Amino acid sequence: MKPKKTITRIDFSHDANLASKLNAEEPISKTQLKAEADAQQALGIRLSELPKDKLLKLDLPDTVLTAVLDTKKITANGAIRRHRQYLGRLMREIDNAPILEQLARWDGKHTAENAYFHGLERWRDRMIADSNALAEFIALYPQTDIQQLRTLVRNAQKELAADKTPKSSREIFKLLREITEVEKTDEPNVGTADAE
Repeated sequence: MKPKKTITRIDFSHDANLASKLNAEEPISKTQLKAEADAQQALGIRLSELPKDKLLKLDLPDTVLTAVLDTKKITANGAIRRHRQYLGRLMREIDNAPILEQLARWDGKHTAENAYFHGLERWRDRMIADSNALAEFIALYPQTDIQQLRTLVRNAQKELAADKTPKSSREIFKLLREITEVEKTDEPNVGTADAE
Protein backbone atom coordinates (compact mmCIF):
# COMPACT_ATOMS: atom_id res chain seq x y z
CA MET A 1 0.00 0.00 0.00
CA LYS A 2 1.23 3.46 -0.95
CA PRO A 3 1.39 6.13 1.70
CA LYS A 4 -1.15 8.95 1.38
CA LYS A 5 0.12 12.17 -0.07
CA THR A 6 -0.18 15.09 2.24
CA ILE A 7 -0.84 18.55 1.00
CA THR A 8 1.22 21.22 2.64
CA ARG A 9 -0.43 24.57 2.84
CA ILE A 10 1.70 27.62 2.38
CA ASP A 11 0.91 30.62 4.50
CA PHE A 12 1.35 33.80 2.44
CA SER A 13 0.07 36.09 5.14
CA HIS A 14 3.60 36.93 6.26
CA ASP A 15 4.61 38.21 2.81
CA ALA A 16 1.95 40.49 1.30
CA ASN A 17 4.12 41.28 -1.74
CA LEU A 18 4.36 37.61 -2.70
CA ALA A 19 0.60 37.13 -2.37
CA SER A 20 -0.15 40.20 -4.53
CA LYS A 21 2.33 39.05 -7.19
CA LEU A 22 0.65 35.65 -7.40
CA ASN A 23 -2.79 37.24 -7.76
CA ALA A 24 -1.63 39.82 -10.32
CA GLU A 25 -0.06 37.26 -12.64
CA GLU A 26 -3.05 34.99 -13.08
CA PRO A 27 -2.73 33.37 -16.49
CA ILE A 28 -5.48 33.74 -19.07
CA SER A 29 -7.18 30.43 -19.66
CA LYS A 30 -7.07 28.71 -23.03
CA THR A 31 -10.84 29.05 -23.22
CA GLN A 32 -10.59 32.84 -22.89
CA LEU A 33 -7.85 33.01 -25.50
CA LYS A 34 -9.92 30.89 -27.90
CA ALA A 35 -13.02 33.05 -27.33
CA GLU A 36 -11.02 36.21 -28.03
CA ALA A 37 -9.52 34.68 -31.17
CA ASP A 38 -12.98 33.63 -32.36
CA ALA A 39 -14.31 37.14 -31.73
CA GLN A 40 -11.47 38.66 -33.78
CA GLN A 41 -12.12 36.17 -36.57
CA ALA A 42 -15.86 36.97 -36.50
CA LEU A 43 -15.04 40.68 -36.76
CA GLY A 44 -12.87 39.96 -39.80
CA ILE A 45 -15.68 37.96 -41.39
CA ARG A 46 -18.13 40.77 -40.70
CA LEU A 47 -15.76 43.24 -42.35
CA SER A 48 -15.55 41.01 -45.41
CA GLU A 49 -19.34 41.29 -45.79
CA LEU A 50 -19.25 45.10 -45.95
CA PRO A 51 -19.24 46.96 -49.27
CA LYS A 52 -15.91 48.38 -50.42
CA ASP A 53 -16.90 52.04 -49.83
CA LYS A 54 -17.61 51.34 -46.15
CA LEU A 55 -14.35 49.40 -45.79
CA LEU A 56 -12.42 52.41 -47.07
CA LYS A 57 -14.13 54.63 -44.45
CA LEU A 58 -12.82 52.39 -41.65
CA ASP A 59 -9.18 53.39 -42.31
CA LEU A 60 -7.88 49.82 -42.02
CA PRO A 61 -4.17 48.99 -42.41
CA ASP A 62 -3.27 47.93 -45.94
CA THR A 63 -2.63 44.29 -45.01
CA VAL A 64 -6.03 43.95 -43.31
CA LEU A 65 -7.85 45.76 -46.11
CA THR A 66 -6.23 43.53 -48.73
CA ALA A 67 -7.05 40.39 -46.75
CA VAL A 68 -10.67 41.48 -46.29
CA LEU A 69 -11.07 42.23 -50.00
CA ASP A 70 -9.41 38.90 -50.91
CA THR A 71 -12.00 37.04 -48.82
CA LYS A 72 -14.62 37.64 -51.50
CA LYS A 73 -12.43 36.00 -54.15
CA ILE A 74 -11.85 32.72 -52.30
CA THR A 75 -14.32 29.91 -53.03
CA ALA A 76 -12.76 26.61 -51.87
CA ASN A 77 -13.96 25.50 -48.41
CA GLY A 78 -10.52 24.70 -46.98
CA ALA A 79 -9.10 27.92 -48.35
CA ILE A 80 -11.99 29.91 -46.87
CA ARG A 81 -11.34 28.41 -43.42
CA ARG A 82 -7.59 29.10 -43.60
CA HIS A 83 -8.16 32.63 -44.86
CA ARG A 84 -10.60 33.35 -42.03
CA GLN A 85 -7.98 32.19 -39.53
CA TYR A 86 -5.41 34.44 -41.21
CA LEU A 87 -7.88 37.33 -41.09
CA GLY A 88 -8.49 36.69 -37.39
CA ARG A 89 -4.74 36.76 -36.73
CA LEU A 90 -4.43 40.09 -38.55
CA MET A 91 -7.36 41.50 -36.58
CA ARG A 92 -5.64 40.60 -33.29
CA GLU A 93 -2.67 42.77 -34.27
CA ILE A 94 -4.64 46.01 -34.65
CA ASP A 95 -6.76 48.18 -32.36
CA ASN A 96 -10.37 47.13 -32.96
CA ALA A 97 -12.09 49.75 -30.79
CA PRO A 98 -12.56 52.38 -33.57
CA ILE A 99 -13.78 49.69 -35.98
CA LEU A 100 -16.33 48.37 -33.49
CA GLU A 101 -17.54 51.91 -32.72
CA GLN A 102 -18.08 52.70 -36.41
CA LEU A 103 -19.89 49.40 -37.01
CA ALA A 104 -22.15 50.12 -34.03
CA ARG A 105 -22.93 53.57 -35.46
CA TRP A 106 -23.80 52.05 -38.84
CA ASP A 107 -25.96 49.40 -37.17
CA GLY A 108 -27.79 52.06 -35.17
CA LYS A 109 -28.42 54.12 -38.27
CA HIS A 110 -29.70 51.04 -40.11
CA THR A 111 -32.03 50.18 -37.21
CA ALA A 112 -33.35 53.74 -37.06
CA GLU A 113 -33.90 53.74 -40.82
CA ASN A 114 -35.85 50.46 -40.60
CA ALA A 115 -38.01 51.88 -37.82
CA TYR A 116 -38.65 54.98 -39.93
CA PHE A 117 -39.77 52.87 -42.92
CA HIS A 118 -41.99 50.71 -40.73
CA GLY A 119 -43.63 53.87 -39.42
CA LEU A 120 -44.33 55.02 -42.98
CA GLU A 121 -45.81 51.63 -43.83
CA ARG A 122 -48.12 51.84 -40.81
CA TRP A 123 -49.26 55.31 -41.85
CA ARG A 124 -49.98 54.09 -45.37
CA ASP A 125 -51.93 51.04 -44.15
CA ARG A 126 -53.95 53.18 -41.73
CA MET A 127 -54.78 55.70 -44.47
CA ILE A 128 -56.08 52.96 -46.72
CA ALA A 129 -58.13 51.38 -43.92
CA ASP A 130 -59.33 54.51 -42.08
CA SER A 131 -60.16 57.94 -43.51
CA ASN A 132 -59.38 59.64 -40.17
CA ALA A 133 -55.72 58.66 -40.47
CA LEU A 134 -55.41 60.86 -43.56
CA ALA A 135 -56.63 63.89 -41.59
CA GLU A 136 -54.18 63.09 -38.75
CA PHE A 137 -51.27 62.91 -41.18
CA ILE A 138 -52.25 66.19 -42.85
CA ALA A 139 -52.42 67.85 -39.43
CA LEU A 140 -48.85 66.70 -38.71
CA TYR A 141 -47.53 67.61 -42.17
CA PRO A 142 -49.50 70.65 -43.43
CA GLN A 143 -47.32 71.04 -46.55
CA THR A 144 -48.83 67.80 -47.94
CA ASP A 145 -50.52 67.89 -51.36
CA ILE A 146 -53.91 66.78 -50.00
CA GLN A 147 -55.57 66.16 -53.36
CA GLN A 148 -52.76 63.92 -54.62
CA LEU A 149 -52.67 61.91 -51.40
CA ARG A 150 -56.48 61.47 -51.31
CA THR A 151 -56.48 60.30 -54.93
CA LEU A 152 -53.75 57.75 -54.22
CA VAL A 153 -55.57 56.48 -51.10
CA ARG A 154 -58.83 56.12 -53.07
CA ASN A 155 -57.03 54.24 -55.87
CA ALA A 156 -55.27 51.99 -53.35
CA GLN A 157 -58.62 51.13 -51.75
CA LYS A 158 -60.05 50.23 -55.19
CA GLU A 159 -56.98 48.09 -56.02
CA LEU A 160 -57.28 46.30 -52.68
CA ALA A 161 -60.99 45.57 -53.22
CA ALA A 162 -60.36 44.32 -56.78
CA ASP A 163 -57.32 42.19 -55.77
CA LYS A 164 -55.07 44.10 -58.17
CA THR A 165 -51.36 44.80 -57.74
CA PRO A 166 -50.81 47.52 -55.09
CA LYS A 167 -49.40 50.18 -57.43
CA SER A 168 -51.09 53.10 -55.66
CA SER A 169 -50.05 51.71 -52.29
CA ARG A 170 -46.41 51.91 -53.36
CA GLU A 171 -46.98 55.44 -54.64
CA ILE A 172 -48.43 56.43 -51.26
CA PHE A 173 -45.31 55.11 -49.52
CA LYS A 174 -43.05 57.10 -51.86
CA LEU A 175 -45.09 60.25 -51.32
CA LEU A 176 -45.08 59.83 -47.54
CA ARG A 177 -41.33 59.36 -47.64
CA GLU A 178 -40.85 62.55 -49.66
CA ILE A 179 -43.12 64.54 -47.33
CA THR A 180 -41.51 63.33 -44.10
CA GLU A 181 -37.94 63.71 -45.37
CA VAL A 182 -38.59 67.40 -46.02
CA GLU A 183 -39.30 67.88 -42.31
CA LYS A 184 -36.62 65.80 -40.58
CA THR A 185 -37.50 67.45 -37.30
CA ASP A 186 -40.91 65.74 -37.38
CA GLU A 187 -39.42 62.28 -38.05
CA PRO A 188 -40.30 60.93 -34.57
CA ASN A 189 -43.98 61.63 -35.34
CA VAL A 190 -43.96 59.09 -38.17
CA GLY A 191 -44.73 56.14 -35.91
CA THR A 192 -46.40 57.80 -32.91
CA ALA A 193 -50.01 58.24 -33.97
CA ASP A 194 -50.36 54.77 -35.45
CA ALA A 195 -50.62 52.84 -32.19
CA GLU A 196 -54.38 53.41 -31.88
